[in-house]
Amino acid sequence: MKTLFIGGTGTISSAITKLLSEQGCELYLLNRGNRNEDFPANVNILQADINDEDYVSQLIQNLNFDVVADFIAFHPSQLERDYRLFQGKTKQFMFISSASAYQKPLSDYRITESTPLSNPYWEYSRNKIACEEYLMKQYRETGFPITIVRPSHTYDERSIPLGVHGKNGSWQVARRMLDNKPVIIHGDGTSLWTMTHNSDFAKGFIGLMGNIHAIGESVNITSDETLTWNQIYAAIADALGVELHAVHVSSEFLAICSTEDYRGGLIGDKANSVVFDNSKLKRLVPDFVATTRFDKGIKQTVKYILEHPEYQKEDKQFDMWCDKVILALESAAASVRE
Repeated sequence: MKTLFIGGTGTISSAITKLLSEQGCELYLLNRGNRNEDFPANVNILQADINDEDYVSQLIQNLNFDVVADFIAFHPSQLERDYRLFQGKTKQFMFISSASAYQKPLSDYRITESTPLSNPYWEYSRNKIACEEYLMKQYRETGFPITIVRPSHTYDERSIPLGVHGKNGSWQVARRMLDNKPVIIHGDGTSLWTMTHNSDFAKGFIGLMGNIHAIGESVNITSDETLTWNQIYAAIADALGVELHAVHVSSEFLAICSTEDYRGGLIGDKANSVVFDNSKLKRLVPDFVATTRFDKGIKQTVKYILEHPEYQKEDKQFDMWCDKVILALESAAASVRE
């Protein structure tokens, strides 16, 4: 199978790239070359900025593909560019959307591909919805062979997946745990969530590649494991070998108190209980099984990060913000008791 990935080095795509290279796929990565050093020699690199449309058009002039997948498109204008570049040059175009595009607030915690797409809280999600609508229009009107994939919270060895963190990622929360400091969990920690290891996502994604039954379809790819946020944070603390000291704070309060986009990332996403129905994926890819349980996968992640200091990015501003939020809650409670 001759495949082109736009991107190919991110959390989701890196596992797919590695697995395809092991399977002997004729794989091309089109990216700026910032993180290609870890991939095998049989992966073909097309070094370019996808936004330089004229140059990319020349680069792929004599190439045709069985599958083209864009992992870094977030706005309809980027899909319009992809359509101009790849119409007539691929048998399948795969777009990585987002499960955050599903209806918020949810009318039913069980999410299928037929759950309405509507998220008034997060511009990121609305842009993904607009991308999907553009691609479906091209499929219906011109036969452009699209497949839309909707991942939820997918993680790898390079970052600890969390609900509340700062601009520099999740390490500072782990640092607080290691320092025996309290950490913030949004809500009361009992809402349901799904974590998917990128190696499991890769198996589902590859099963959709070149799959004639996936053309014109939208498909969820997630684990079947359901966790509460309390369980997620407890598993992370256990992997770090420390006791969890949790402080529960409402998502609305966090959104008001922070310059981070917690209105989108929490109220429009992680604060909601979600359970994904993967029946459609399993019908299209009968051998798909997510096998990495979160408490096992997160131990691999924590071990990797502790062994690689380059992923331990401090965020002192976020650390101070956590202390201020916790102090504000303690002060408010004390004033009520007086």
